[in-house]
Formats: sequence, structure tokens, C-alpha cells
Amino acid sequence: MSTGPGPVFDLELARKALESQPFSRLLQARITEFGDDAATLELDIRPELHQQNGFLHGGVLAYAADNALTFAAGAALGPSVLTSGFSIQYVRPAQGATLAARAQVVSAGRRQAVVRVDLVVRDEDGAEKLCAVAQGTVLTV
Repeated sequence: MSTGPGPVFDLELARKALESQPFSRLLQARITEFGDDAATLELDIRPELHQQNGFLHGGVLAYAADNALTFAAGAALGPSVLTSGFSIQYVRPAQGATLAARAQVVSAGRRQAVVRVDLVVRDEDGAEKLCAVAQGTVLTV
């Protein structure tokens, strides 16, 4: 994510940055929370995002983790940031109506942030299950 220099990075600018990403538009992702060194990215789970066993594809989970951690770091460091690297651990197959990737900065300096992400799936009744955790490093550009 990189929106260049400009006003303070807020929820409106975060949503515009997400909307400028063609892949995020394809997945119909949305930012539902942003600020205080945190961000939440959500997307509705649709059949075309499943793998062969009917679970949400791991690549979609990895996308959500990557983007959420970068946006959380952007809340701490400013909008001109890129993911340096991340790891993801799948806890259980993702099945539900909505995926939420909740990212929180755990450490930030002037040029780098380390971020943790919890990925949960919500069913139609709003019950949540943890399906993956991720951690990554984000650098200013």
C-alpha cells in the first residue's frame, strides 16, 4: 500500500488505498476498522474463493493477512509502507460467511513495524472461529 505524501492517514484514505488495488476489488475486500496502530480487513466468503474441499483457499487467507498487517503498520508509520515479509500458520480450515483479518502493531520504530494478525471466520449468526495467525514486518518506502 502506498498512497504517497499527503494528509493524515485515516479510515477514509485507507479505504481509498484499498479500492485502488485491483486484486482487492476482485476479492471485494473492505476495511472495517483503521487507526490506533490497528486495522481490520474483511471479505465475504464466496464459493469461487474455495479450494477443492470447500474451504476458503489459503491464498485468500494469506492475502488478507498481508493486506491487514500492512494497513495496521500504515496506521503507525504513515501511508507509504510495504510488507517486508510475513509468516502465516493455519489453525483450522476456514468455513463461514465472512473472513476478518484483525491486525495490531506489536512494535514500531521510525521505519519498521512488526504486526500480528488474527484471522477469524464468522458464521451467519456472528459466531467466530480462529482459522489462522500471521506475523509480519513492514517497512516505510
